This record gives sequence, structure tokens and C-alpha cells, in this order.
Amino acid sequence: AMIVRRLISPAARVSERDIMMHGLISRMRGPIGFDYVIVCTSNLSGEKYWQLRLEDTIQSVTGCASQVLVVHEDWDGGAGNGLGTLYAVVKAVALGRAKLGIELLDEMQAGKSVALYHTAGKGTRLAPLPAAENNNKPAVKLPELITLRGERVALTVLEAVIRQTSILAPRAAGRLATFWGDQIFVPSTLVGVDTAPTHHADILAALGPMPSPEEWRERGLHQYGLIATDTAGDALQLEKVTYEQAMEFLSPDVRFVGPSLGSFSLSVAALRGLLQEFKHELDQRSGQMDADPHFWMPTTLSEAAYVKVMSGKGTSAAVAKAHHKRMRDFRARLLAESPALRFFGAVNTGANMHWWDYGRLELYMENNILATQASASAKALRHFLGMTPRVQASDVGPVAVASGAAILGCSLRGGFVGPSSVLVNVKAPYVDVDNVVLVNVTSHRPIVGRHGCLYNVVDEDSDGVLGCDGGAVRADVFIPERVQALPRLGVATGRNLIVRSTLATDGGKAWKTEVEGNAYSFEDVYNINKDVDVTAAQEEAAQAHRHLAAHFTKPQV
Repeated sequence: AMIVRRLISPAARVSERDIMMHGLISRMRGPIGFDYVIVCTSNLSGEKYWQLRLEDTIQSVTGCASQVLVVHEDWDGGAGNGLGTLYAVVKAVALGRAKLGIELLDEMQAGKSVALYHTAGKGTRLAPLPAAENNNKPAVKLPELITLRGERVALTVLEAVIRQTSILAPRAAGRLATFWGDQIFVPSTLVGVDTAPTHHADILAALGPMPSPEEWRERGLHQYGLIATDTAGDALQLEKVTYEQAMEFLSPDVRFVGPSLGSFSLSVAALRGLLQEFKHELDQRSGQMDADPHFWMPTTLSEAAYVKVMSGKGTSAAVAKAHHKRMRDFRARLLAESPALRFFGAVNTGANMHWWDYGRLELYMENNILATQASASAKALRHFLGMTPRVQASDVGPVAVASGAAILGCSLRGGFVGPSSVLVNVKAPYVDVDNVVLVNVTSHRPIVGRHGCLYNVVDEDSDGVLGCDGGAVRADVFIPERVQALPRLGVATGRNLIVRSTLATDGGKAWKTEVEGNAYSFEDVYNINKDVDVTAAQEEAAQAHRHLAAHFTKPQV
């Protein structure tokens, strides 16, 4: 994500490109979407949660009544995102047959569009927020209100990603488009959105002209997986390489280079071919393969280059050569049987796109606060989230609200909300805050702070204030059937576990550490949350919020 942010122009003036990008956002918010939406979760509980939720929300989020098929990856050790994509399709085919009476691949053959969203992962870098969603990382909330079964609730990151990617549905007719579930972008070019596919497989990339050695280093391109395209539009997948290393692999006619976004699409012929090629692994649920090093690199790099790349990953030359031949043979068969399309290309999202990454805690804070600012990216984000006006569905009474603040679904009796504040579903008697993100917070006492994040907090204390200062983070975890039995509960109400952190804490690095006086490490909380019924736990949290709010807030009108 860092490289893309460097590529984004900071200019806030309205340009022709800004107008075009706002037009794309209007299309995202309009009636557009895939015919079928597959979501792959980490476990059965998440599968059930998302099947129920998306059946209720997908039409309001995208304007399109997509058919939803949610599956989970029950593959020991994980399949990797390459085999994981194929396995999710295998499970979705079976679910489509049982639930909808359709043959999904035949639907694709007839021109239907299919999207697959990968949501698995612990979300370590976003800790402790996924814990408050009971390990349901894609359910982390954003500042937009939608209606779910008669209640105003916050939009989830996954729903935002489904909305954003919906503009790619028309070009995915007869294809499977695969996406990741925690980053949102607005292309800065229409080329990748409005042109028909020319390849059996293509991958999203922020392409720009081939840089000089100095530009390569300045843009930090050596830190990211890259896509390079030649004058014919064929693409090549590269690992993290220096300019000099890239020159070893690239042909002289390379035209564009840029960071890969990882998301790819497949023609139905390529998908059928891959399902057949890896039938043994899929039947046995054995092996682990990612798309970049196991699908795209062996089919676009020479054998010598591929062996060199894979040796850096600890793969022997013999194994790398065998896999390279396997994938080259697959490519040859596919092109012989379906010659209308070339093999591997790129879908250009433009080098100046807006990119909002919610996969790390500091980026979650940064990109939510962004919505209060005046830059071109901030204006685009507000458009995407429907933040006009900035105070919505709220009873703020005598509260002094600074220009710029976003207040959604809140009930506040008094106080001050500063210009760099985002409050979503906050119920409190008094607030005095700025530079904060408060999401689903119900407090019996005043909330006071100048820099921090409160998430899914139910605070029943009567004394003092609920603080949100110095980069402090608090997330409450509702797992009632387990919390009450925990031997080291620490500071908790008996129904919820309070998990604290700071915006400067990298949850990935501190995963096994008890930080900020917590009774448990992030890993401990993750394990406590394992196999919890997400739907039941979230309902318990909602009831706790409603119960406390009823004591001091009046119903919204």
C-alpha cells in the first residue's frame, strides 16, 4: 500500500482526472454488480454470518441483487491464495447446485460474471479490532450507515470492497474475478474498467511508463511484486527486484511497469483448465500454492529466471523446474484449445489512483480521519461513503460540532466534537474529542480525548471519563460463554473482555505479547475467540449497547 500512496498526487484541485474518478465512484454507488458473489471465510461460523448478512445488504450496497455463495476454507495449513481460489470455486459450485439449483461454471460459460472475495487471515496488523468482531476481520466497520433488518448499522470493510469492485463486473462477463478483502481503490484511468479482456488471465496493476533507475529507487519499486507489460499487452510477473535485477528478466520492448494489486481474473476456459490441472491437490486438500509464484511466474518467466526466483524462497531447482514445465504445459494446452485469448495480461488501474487500505491499525485510523479533510482523496472517500451531509441520523443537541467532523448515527447530550473526528454509532452523555475515531461506542460517562480509537466499547462505569488520548486504542470483545470463565479476566464487565493497545503498536510484532496491561496477548484473545458463534456473539454485543443506551439516550427520529 505504501508504494501506491507515494504515487497518488496530493493536489486537491479539481482536475479532469478527479471528475472522471468521481464518475467512477458514482458508478460504484449505482446499480452495478456481479451476477454471483463468492466469499471465502476462515471458518464455518464466518460462513454463516456472511451468508445471512450479505443476503440482506448486497443490494443496498451495490444496487445489484447478486446471488451470494459463502464458503469457508477447511484446508489444513491453508491452501495459499492460488489453490485457495480454486478450492473456493469447487465449494461454491457445490453450494450453488444445492442452494440455487445452478451449475456455476455453466453460468459463467453463458456469460454470467462471478466475483470471489478472499477474507481469511488473522488480521494481526489490525489488532485489536478484528478481536472485537470475534476474529471476523472483514466485518471491521467503516463510517457509513446502511440498514440491516430495520436497524442502522455501520458498513463493513468487505461490503465496501464489494461495492468498489462492482465496476469491474461488466468486463468480468464469463469470468471469475478474484479480490482481497481489506483495500479499496478508485482507478485513475478508464482503460482497465471499460475495455474487454484480451487474455485468459489478467491481473490488476498500477502501471506507469518504464522508469529510469533513479525513478525505480525513488518510487521504492524494489519493495513490491511488479507487473510489466510489453508492446503487445502481454504481462510478466516479477518478485521484489532492483532495477538491475529487473533488467535481467524484462525484454527490451517492455512498455509499462507498476505494482501488482494481486487481484486477478480468469476466463471460464482457464478456470476449468486449472481445476482439472490441480484436481489431485483439490481432491486431497494437499499442498499450498499462491497465484503469483505458482501460477503467473512459471507461465511468464523463463525456466532459468523462475528457478532463480524460487531458489530464494527455499525451493530446490528440481522442484522449480518440474513446476515450471507443468505450468508451461498447461499454458500451451489452454492456448491450443482456446486461441481467441492470449494467456496473461494486466488490467491497468492507473498510477494515480486513490487507495484506502484498512489492513493495518494505523492505516485504519489514518484513512478514517482522512474523510474529515479537504484533499482530493478525502473528497473521493466521502463520495464513496456517502458522507453528505457529514452529520447523519444523529441527535447531537447542544454539542458544538466543528466543520469537518463526521457524526453518523450518534446520540450525544452535550460537549464538543473537533474537526478531525469520526464518530459512528456513539451514544454518550457528553463528549470532548478531536482527532479520534469512535465506532460503536456506548458510554455511561463522558468521552474525552484528543487522539485515539475506541471500537465496540460498552462502558458502564459512572466515575471519571472514558479516555481516548495519546494514541490509545480500546476494543471490547463479547464472547459471554467464555469471558465469564476466564481466570485472568482483568478489567472487564463480566460480559466483555477489554483489549487495549496503541496506534503505534504493530499487532503483528506484538501478537504474542501482553501489551498495555492486558490480561491476555492478542494471540490469546484470538484463540479465545476461536470457534465462537460470530452471529450470536455480535447479537450479544448489540444487546449490551442497546441496554446501556436506553438509560440515557432518547430514540432517534
